[in-house]
Amino acid sequence: MDLVRLQTIFDNASFAILLVTALVYWVGAAFPHIPYLSMLGTTGMAIANLCIAALLGARWLEAGYFPLSNLYESLFFLTWGITAIHLVAESMSGSRLVGVVTAPVAMGITAFAALTLPQDMQASAPLVPALKSNWLMMHVSVMMLSYATLMVGSLLAIAFLVVTRGQKIELRGSSVGTGAYRDRTYQLRREGELLPPASQRSTTPNELNGSVTAILEAPASTTAMPLSPQRLSLADTLDNISYRIIGLGFPLLTIGIIAGGVWANEAWGSYWSWDPKETWALITWLVFAAYLHSRITKGWQGRRPALLAAGGFVVVWVCYLGVNLLGKGLHSYGWFL
Repeated sequence: MDLVRLQTIFDNASFAILLVTALVYWVGAAFPHIPYLSMLGTTGMAIANLCIAALLGARWLEAGYFPLSNLYESLFFLTWGITAIHLVAESMSGSRLVGVVTAPVAMGITAFAALTLPQDMQASAPLVPALKSNWLMMHVSVMMLSYATLMVGSLLAIAFLVVTRGQKIELRGSSVGTGAYRDRTYQLRREGELLPPASQRSTTPNELNGSVTAILEAPASTTAMPLSPQRLSLADTLDNISYRIIGLGFPLLTIGIIAGGVWANEAWGSYWSWDPKETWALITWLVFAAYLHSRITKGWQGRRPALLAAGGFVVVWVCYLGVNLLGKGLHSYGWFL
């Protein structure tokens, strides 16, 4: 069997598996008491990850260079990164809701690459002279991994907003920064039990039993619809894991930008040219730097950083794909990323 035929099998298989996996996660969220659905979802994401890895490996053997030279390859590499980070996030959170938001996005990207792009855009082509460098693997792969990681973290932040219905709820988990604070109008809630306000307790949240998630809920006197303890516990988990995943993606983005500057100096004689791609990469960096600053230094948690991360999700897509639709700048090699 030739490599081209093998690639077609793998890209169609990855789309079909991700479609089924997305359905499994959504059914599992709607009917949480059905056994084995969580395990099936995780297995589906792992198999899809392996299929995409095999697809990229086959293209690498066929073309003789790392498969990140056109939109088709970069979309599948992005999906591979999303599925890989999904498995990390799911193992950290233990919640199937991670797959509810990540599996449909991964499936949609795969569908666009495998079913929408014309055949001539899917075919491997010789590299243009500027891309014939070892920096292709270093810079582009790290940037794509950072995009995938930041997307997953942002999707979890969006899921947090959905779970909390956009209400202003301050959480106190393991992701507090040096400036973390607690609103005195909130009370600690644990397993349906209302504890006294913090000013009347001698026990701090960190002294609670480690098996219990410490979360905060607005008093019943507020006009907002009260959230169940299950929703609040899930919101605390999503907020924490989103912060950790974005904290992983940000240094990857930083390394990728630095590597791109070194490569740009070799190829074009300048570390920074204010190319549209470079400008949006800087904007992306600033958005997520503001997110991490607000959490680590200001102690923000809950809705405000989630809204910032949700905006970052849009910015990442503009940086990755939107700029290239303009067809302008030093980074625009047709549909190249």
